[in-house]
Amino acid sequence: MAKDIELTLEQEFSLRNLTDQVQQMSREQAQEFLILQHKHMMIRETMYKEILKQEWKLDQDFASL
Repeated sequence: MAKDIELTLEQEFSLRNLTDQVQQMSREQAQEFLILQHKHMMIRETMYKEILKQEWKLDQDFASL
């Protein structure tokens, strides 16, 4: 990761809010939450990849050229 990237004040607040919420969860709730968050991150990554493929036109059929 780039070392100069910092969170915005709004992101810092959001992180603090999440931290407070997670600390109130049971171990089982926190584990379920972590798994769900990881799934959402993977879905987001897949969406970004698909958007980039479309924008960079990487899905075109080059055989027709």
